[in-house]
Amino acid sequence: MRKQLSQILAEKFDVSPKLFNEARDLGRDQNLKLSEILIKKNIVTEAEFLEAVGEQYQMPFWPDLSSETMDTSFTSKVSIQFLKKNHMVPMILGKKDTKDDAIDDKGDGEKERIIAIAVNDPLHVHQLDDLARLLSIDRYETVLATREAIVSVINKAYDLSRDSAQQLVQDMEESSRTIISEIEETADLLDDTSDSQIIKLVNHIISQSIKARASDIHIEPYQDSFKVRYRVDGILYDLLKPPKWIQSSLISRIKVMAKLNIAEKRLPQDGRIDVRIGENDVDIRVSTVPTTFGERVVLRLLSKSGSLLTLTEFGLSQEKIDTLNTLIREPNGIILVTGPTGSGKTTTLYAILSAINSPAVNIITIEDPVEYQLNGIGQIQVNPKIDLTFASGLRSIVRQDPDVILVGEIRDGETAEIAIQSALTGHLVFSTLHTNDSASAVTRLVDIGMEPFLLSSALNAIVAQRLVRTLCLHCREEYRPDAHMINLAGLPLDKCKNIPFYRAKGCDNCFQTGYKGRVAIMEIMVMDQYIKSLILKTSDSNVIKTHAIKRGMKTLRIDGLKKLIEGITTIEEVLRVTHG
Repeated sequence: MRKQLSQILAEKFDVSPKLFNEARDLGRDQNLKLSEILIKKNIVTEAEFLEAVGEQYQMPFWPDLSSETMDTSFTSKVSIQFLKKNHMVPMILGKKDTKDDAIDDKGDGEKERIIAIAVNDPLHVHQLDDLARLLSIDRYETVLATREAIVSVINKAYDLSRDSAQQLVQDMEESSRTIISEIEETADLLDDTSDSQIIKLVNHIISQSIKARASDIHIEPYQDSFKVRYRVDGILYDLLKPPKWIQSSLISRIKVMAKLNIAEKRLPQDGRIDVRIGENDVDIRVSTVPTTFGERVVLRLLSKSGSLLTLTEFGLSQEKIDTLNTLIREPNGIILVTGPTGSGKTTTLYAILSAINSPAVNIITIEDPVEYQLNGIGQIQVNPKIDLTFASGLRSIVRQDPDVILVGEIRDGETAEIAIQSALTGHLVFSTLHTNDSASAVTRLVDIGMEPFLLSSALNAIVAQRLVRTLCLHCREEYRPDAHMINLAGLPLDKCKNIPFYRAKGCDNCFQTGYKGRVAIMEIMVMDQYIKSLILKTSDSNVIKTHAIKRGMKTLRIDGLKKLIEGITTIEEVLRVTHG
């Protein structure tokens, strides 16, 4: 006789009948599942609940779903939306000889796959039947797994099923060639067929760029040619070279999508496009500028579906994470994050806000643009057309009784002054600045009119940040760099004999670049009493930096070299993004 779920929960996890009944009644009142109430109230974890359900239904519970030997062929038969909606995913258990009695004998000793379907809810019987029909399988084992584990495997499977980088580029070339040839066959570019082909080409460029994890698309006109490039992991690669005469129609199509004035080709314009590709919502910022040979367009791709990173996911050392965690919990003052465009400053600030976000803290931001929607945080979008600037918005924010303020960027003396006054009146202020290193931020602030004594009082820390590309683990190769490269990096020759160095090689997994993904390197200049008193005497960045290093600050180069020694990146990458 099957045990009751309440009995199993009581025996295994000490859930009293009273608690169980209260959760069940609350679920009925709120039209929620019993599992949701039990987990929400911290009575049991999801894994514990599934373990109990597994015992009740005599189904195995798999705490972890391994995706290492996954067969991703199911991704071409089943939509990702179906699997995510029903929280189920097919897993390959292994293979058996078809001569086994348990499986129909095909007569040739061929081996047949044995499939397990991992589900989060064992009562999804109809959905299981639908999935089995889509996969054309008669026999399968049902196992239980957490939602997080299932979604993780689904994402991994559909990611792995995408074409390799080499195929992606090849398909892009072949598909675009077909589209372009169809355009060429059309006599008049203004008729319907031609328009649809231009639309198809633009959609193709955007979708393939998103698929390749690109952050930007560049459309660049030259005298006799026309080029489309995209930026992946901070590096630009050629994507397409369409015929020159397609240039005008392609750029006009993008301007229509971004709601820009297609007749105005003499002035720069800015706009945005919202697109959806599968489950991925992408915000595209469009910028056009007139050049000698036509308008130049840059599209900045920002995925709104991607989850925010936490500080621990930046690849930082534990020492730097501890320092940041201490700084961001100060009651007041300013913390600046500096670096060039595309160095991950905004991502770092969002991770910081997520870390300190709680019902007890009132956080308000003013940004240009608002890149991620953060629950529980008031976010203001800059709009110069109605005179909503960083400075004017910041004045209003201060009257909203905030505990924490994020200013997207300090661009002028007025914004800097209000930010400093806010910090001095009990607010914790975060902002960004475009400087090469942490010490240069002091010089920059003095240059735009800030008094050194105000900076000394208000600044808590200045963080300089860069992103270095990480080596592709599938193809990196160990080697011994020559003495010149080691000296250039600033490493002592005698201590490098036993250190394994790696270099980029290139494979299908990484677009033949040898790199895949990026990690942050940082230098954190904490404003202690000595540095504060030094700022009162001088704003010379070299002097400030020298004393900060003497007091223990690790420079960008030093942090980059740590990543090099750990086998995460290469000497060339560290030298590319840092100066000595």
